[in-house]
Amino acid sequence: METWLNMDYNTKENKAITYQISRNELRKEYKMDNHDNTNWYQSVTGIVFKDNKVLLVRHTYGSGKGKLIVPGGYVNLNETPQEAVKREVFEETKVIVEPDRVVGIRFNNHDWYVAFTANYISGEAISDGKENSEAIWLDIDEALDREDVAELTKKLISCAMSESAFHEIPYEGNAKSWPYSLYGAT
Repeated sequence: METWLNMDYNTKENKAITYQISRNELRKEYKMDNHDNTNWYQSVTGIVFKDNKVLLVRHTYGSGKGKLIVPGGYVNLNETPQEAVKREVFEETKVIVEPDRVVGIRFNNHDWYVAFTANYISGEAISDGKENSEAIWLDIDEALDREDVAELTKKLISCAMSESAFHEIPYEGNAKSWPYSLYGAT
């Protein structure tokens, strides 16, 4: 049986928590679509602000189960991270966004996770009923204070509120690996 081995860090008890779940169990239990096109090593999130509120979803599985987190997920094969942010935020919340700045990158020995700010375009926050049980706009200060908001989400919200970030820099590489995107300090 192929399994994911995931680790989360419990800051209150100062220890790592380990859990395992197979991809098939995850798909079956949460009625997730076929993910044969998924790149399981690249993931993204979008931190979306509107009227001094942040868009959050209540996660239904894994170490984040029951926690409010920023919407996001895995990048599909042949999909750019920016396209994945648009798709993931819409799939999870029905909110349409446009990715903007890169405000955080999380690496581990399994994958990488890029956090973009994402500009709100339109839509109401509606849960997908699968990966999350709730999609809400929460006051930013309240989100940073609540215990049911995941620690990584709090850190990403703080990063997104900072003016320090990588911005997209126009860049054209060779056609072989197009499209290119370059983010850097400007």
